[in-house]
Amino acid sequence: MAIETSRRAFLAGTCSGAVAIGGGGAAAASAAEAVPAPAPAAPARLQPFDMADVTLGEGPFLHAQRATEAYLLRLEPDRLLHQFRVNAGLSPKAPAYGGWESDALWADIHCQGHTLGHYLSACALAFPATGKTDYRTRIDYIAAELGACQDAAKSGLVTAFPNGAAVVAAHLRGEKITGVPWYTLHKVYAGLRDGAVLADSAPARTVLLRLADWGVVATKPLSDAAFEAMLETEHGGMNEIYADLFAMTGKPEYRTLSERFSHKALLAPLARRQDHLDGLHANTQVPKVVGFHRVYETTGDASYRDAAAFFWKTVAETRSFATGGHGDNEHFFAMADFEKHVFSAKGSETCCQHNMLKLTRSLFLHEPRPEYVDYYERTLFNGILASQDPDSGMATYFQGARPGYMKLYHTPEHSFWCCTGTGMENHVKYRDSIYFHDNATLYVNLFLPSTVRWREKGVELVQETRFPEEPRTMLRWTLEKPVDLTLSLRHPRWSRTALVRVNGKVAARSATPGSRIELARSWRNGDTVELQLAMEVGFESAPAAPEVVAFTYGPLVLAGALGRQGLAPGADIVVNEREYGRYNDMPVQVPELAGDPAALAAAIRPGAKPLEFTLAAADGTPVRMIPYHRIAHERYATYWKLAPARA
Repeated sequence: MAIETSRRAFLAGTCSGAVAIGGGGAAAASAAEAVPAPAPAAPARLQPFDMADVTLGEGPFLHAQRATEAYLLRLEPDRLLHQFRVNAGLSPKAPAYGGWESDALWADIHCQGHTLGHYLSACALAFPATGKTDYRTRIDYIAAELGACQDAAKSGLVTAFPNGAAVVAAHLRGEKITGVPWYTLHKVYAGLRDGAVLADSAPARTVLLRLADWGVVATKPLSDAAFEAMLETEHGGMNEIYADLFAMTGKPEYRTLSERFSHKALLAPLARRQDHLDGLHANTQVPKVVGFHRVYETTGDASYRDAAAFFWKTVAETRSFATGGHGDNEHFFAMADFEKHVFSAKGSETCCQHNMLKLTRSLFLHEPRPEYVDYYERTLFNGILASQDPDSGMATYFQGARPGYMKLYHTPEHSFWCCTGTGMENHVKYRDSIYFHDNATLYVNLFLPSTVRWREKGVELVQETRFPEEPRTMLRWTLEKPVDLTLSLRHPRWSRTALVRVNGKVAARSATPGSRIELARSWRNGDTVELQLAMEVGFESAPAAPEVVAFTYGPLVLAGALGRQGLAPGADIVVNEREYGRYNDMPVQVPELAGDPAALAAAIRPGAKPLEFTLAAADGTPVRMIPYHRIAHERYATYWKLAPARA
């Protein structure tokens, strides 16, 4: 999950007060103490706004949020808690959910319990986003139940693994195991952290700190070599969690453990600007790197920062598809083999996009570079918004580009994939990255209908826009009194020009795509700012396969909408993510495109409705092109292998 709003301020040490440290761990609970939150070793240049101070207006993003809210409130906490209670020797209060949570098919991956962690994070995000106390009530209830499990087990560790804590103990001893226990525990840690900080849940804080102390005691006997060997198994962002815990409490053992959980086999080459990612499991690496940057913030060690920045550059700028996703069958591949992988049904795991946006946001807060926001916007539309079924609210696992395939979504109660969990979080935190600020500047990063309140300045900024249907946005100030501020607007890389009008008069022009426009002035109540951009059709290809292209319109990837050939209603709601590529796999007629990519892009014509286009196939048949994020319940093509132009 991205480092949000008040959480960022709190964990950076900018909140006043102290945090009570609860006891726990493998030994008996220690006495509570109060430790001042330390100042960050490497403070961020910018700050986010609390999500409670940002209102999202009507549009597809708010629709997606509401669909996720409905799903969160349908899920039953006692079913998510089932195996936690069983492992603690307590009677369960409801049957377990299926899929990754309890079905034998997935028993060996040891992800049981990950959904509860994601659910806590999602509720913690939904609470400030909506102000609905139902979410905090659920967080408090789940945390109290986990606390009861800790008491019953006489341990800070809580798990839902089929064999309880045995797999964790074996992993700590260096024995061969199956699955990813630290990855799963990371989700529980993260959910409790988010509940404590975003929803101010005292029970979540108490359980978290007992779990954290268990982790300190449990890993202390490991030599550095044994610890590094343990980190060869996927472990989520455990380094980020312990860096956050240090920022919350000031306990040096948490900072030490954040560094021990930082996988040196990945850190060292990245810090030297060496890309050794080919063949690595992608979503094992991205959370580690999110953690590297967080460790940099808490230690000031520039090698962590350099590693994170280089990783972002190589993944976002050289390894990503046009949608912002990356990888095939969850792994990085050599870009020289792009054509062998681009048409996979198992490309672009949605969790990877979720975590890349976390990293992008964290980097931007320290260095507000335009390319970070361009990537964020592209991936938000074409990866995150595109991942949700607009009807059911369910989410994708992969978003591959096999021509004529379709998006597949999880079931409500029988899947519970990793991307089910990140999907719960994705759509209730859209408002966390629209606006940022420093002491004297308000940054507008995303063009979404919304309102931001900067309480310290006594200002409110309302953004009215129909973007991306129209390439413009209007901003209006509501002020208690005139205020001197700089308004920083994006000139995106995809727009040739940008024009700014203040109160109807031209105030700035830009011919530098991928830059920012700064408006420093004394603003008055009712002042308006209009930003006019230019969207046009373009294309993207990889250097190793120039004849394989995706067409774009501004930041949007255009998909060929190919209809429902052979699809029964509901055929895209599935249980088993391992069967991607086999579900609904039948011969599909996909149009052939021929010619030069630039000429084809120029031949794409607007349709009758906004954001609808047509392009003539090689046989003259019109192909309907729409934004990929609008594709649902039909077959599509985002990448095309172009045939030579016909005479």
